[in-house]
Amino acid sequence: MAEETVRPWDETKIIGKPIPPVDGYERVSGAAVYPLDVILPNMLYGAILRCPHAHATVKKVDVGKAREMPGVRAVLTDADPETRIEWYAPMRFPGAPVAANSQASRLFDPHCRYEGEEVAAVAAESPQQAWDAVRTIHVEYETQPFVIDVEEALKPGAPAVQEGGNRARGFPGTKRGDVAKGFAEADVVLEETYRTSCLIHVPMEVHGSVAQWDGDRLNVWDTNQGPFGIQSDISRALKMPLSKVRVISNYMGGGFGSKQEAGKYTVIAALLAQKTARPVKLFLTREETFLCVGNRPAHVMKLKAGVKKDGTLTAFQLTAVNELGAYPTFSGVGGQAGELYQCPNVLIDETQAYINAGQSRAFRAPGYPEGNWALEQMMDALAEKIGMDPVELRLKNIPTVCQSSQNRPYTSTGLRECLTEGARVFGWREARSRPKGDGAWVRGVGVASGLWGPGSGPATVIVKLNSDGSVNLNMGAADLGTGTKTVAASIVAEELGVPLDRIRIENADTGTTQYSGVSGGSKTVSADGPPTRLAALEIKRFLLEMAAEQLKVPVANLDFKDGTIVVRGSAQKLAITELTQLRMQQEIVGVGRGRFVPGNKVVRSFATHFAEVEVNRHTGEMRVLRMLAAHDSGRVMNLLGYRNQVFGGFLQGLGLAMTERRVLDSDSGKMVNANFHDYKIPTAKDAPGEMTCLPIDPHDTECNILGAKGLGEPATVPAATAIANALHHAIGIRVTAAPITAAQVLTLLAEPKTRG
Repeated sequence: MAEETVRPWDETKIIGKPIPPVDGYERVSGAAVYPLDVILPNMLYGAILRCPHAHATVKKVDVGKAREMPGVRAVLTDADPETRIEWYAPMRFPGAPVAANSQASRLFDPHCRYEGEEVAAVAAESPQQAWDAVRTIHVEYETQPFVIDVEEALKPGAPAVQEGGNRARGFPGTKRGDVAKGFAEADVVLEETYRTSCLIHVPMEVHGSVAQWDGDRLNVWDTNQGPFGIQSDISRALKMPLSKVRVISNYMGGGFGSKQEAGKYTVIAALLAQKTARPVKLFLTREETFLCVGNRPAHVMKLKAGVKKDGTLTAFQLTAVNELGAYPTFSGVGGQAGELYQCPNVLIDETQAYINAGQSRAFRAPGYPEGNWALEQMMDALAEKIGMDPVELRLKNIPTVCQSSQNRPYTSTGLRECLTEGARVFGWREARSRPKGDGAWVRGVGVASGLWGPGSGPATVIVKLNSDGSVNLNMGAADLGTGTKTVAASIVAEELGVPLDRIRIENADTGTTQYSGVSGGSKTVSADGPPTRLAALEIKRFLLEMAAEQLKVPVANLDFKDGTIVVRGSAQKLAITELTQLRMQQEIVGVGRGRFVPGNKVVRSFATHFAEVEVNRHTGEMRVLRMLAAHDSGRVMNLLGYRNQVFGGFLQGLGLAMTERRVLDSDSGKMVNANFHDYKIPTAKDAPGEMTCLPIDPHDTECNILGAKGLGEPATVPAATAIANALHHAIGIRVTAAPITAAQVLTLLAEPKTRG
């Protein structure tokens, strides 16, 4: 059945309900086997020696003592021929070839450009023995000047991170209309510089792999967001056929973008396993993951905006400097300024810069929460200047087409409803008008909107119906804990009327499941959901044909209801388990392939977040009291998972706004808070006491055959800015640098010029 001929459901029985995770028991009971849990017979343990300097050249590595340590079975350095592997960081954007401007390093590159670069590795009988051996390796370093600030990196004479200098190839930028003309037409023009800090992913499960050779075939248990991409990375690095590399990731403990490509640790584990002819388990310590597996980079964004007195936006000009870390990657913040609001004149210029620190990687809507921090604070500042309510200013400039994509129409846009319904349920007008308080603690409310372009991509799903009515669902997508398996099982249950507990799911194994792209970009449901439904529909078609033959009636006279085939206008019906052909052949297999993307229209998810905070004017302390998120992410596939995604987005937005930042020491370039004690992730104690999720369903029939758009990324895009805008409403100061600290607030309160 062609995807283009299938329309989204009208009414559903399972889809949209709050369904608990189908693998929830396994996850909470400890029965689920994560890569970190894998233990194989005769297994060794790996550990990596990392450069302790921000910038240094390795002159000599002495591993003599390490080789003699108890339990040590292998040591690898750059002197070993098998480690002379060209490594691109990141090796690829998932599914894409190595970028033309990528710069290769070696697996153990003598030129170490940041604290945490790999210098040597050990395999031993126990983790303790491996780390004891690592500590005996003596390395002679020649330290070099370093730069750790993105603006300093672009100044003449700054220490060079890469041979070509610190200015990397940037984004092409955006130019629409004439910004000079737009500013001339404006009644109010404002300009401000906004800054966001570098954040670390810190998923619950640390990064790592277990590698095992079976002859010339390699099996890898790896914690990742897409096993087929990891398979491709390993195949390229080790120059092996894809058919001889198997990557397994049935369960994984979160990634947020940091596990989209293979890490050096994966290939190091494979080389150690090959050298010792034994399986090797190499998982990073928590402290290592703060240094070398990616981050949400820092940005400096100068935004100039013009508006007329009636609220019509006339121009945006965004000039951004984006931090990359030590190696080429992608880092951009202009997506929303160019698209979120109707604006005829836009100029976006972004510069990418290297510094001596760990590289950036995709991190839950890469660039969008940071760009939102600038754009949505500016929108509030414009509204204040012209005396308009912040919600009304946003409503005045709702886009009707996708301005960043040749003005193509959207398949749907619920931004207006997100603003109006969100404001109504939050009690926006009442909260804005009530007294803020006259004591130490004062209150304020804020709003911010955002968008995200959910991805898609090819995927193949196989659904097998057994003769007893049970189902096997085979799909390649990884489940980061977001509920991918639950959504897929719900789609099958919706179409075939099979109870969820009779559906067995096989996923994320390149040896036994079908291709799917990386689980990232809020694309998993839109990429893997349609082929899942198509596979189930194919089974339904086979069943109806079997029943028509058995009942001697035309297929057109049959309906499929709750796992039973019914003859229209008759009491005659037949359970699928009573089909003679099904009993004879024992199973029916449906195959779904998804590639369809509406070529003439653009799919976007929209969101508006509201926040209420209270601030202590004597201490600078701020608390987030409540948050509401109104989201147009299309059809709700699982209400329980939907809410959890949104609430998780709140917490990550709170981290960006108030608590999280990588701190690099100016004297040494080393990260000084590479641990959970000093890197402040919001916990349950920091969560708003009241969190509300308000789905907005525009009944999109064109985005895909589910009617569902992405949710994971937009759930965090406007959260931080809503908090910042609420702070401004409470005390009349605007904090433009994230995270907001009590010290910042007190300093700004002490400056009369900052008072609103």
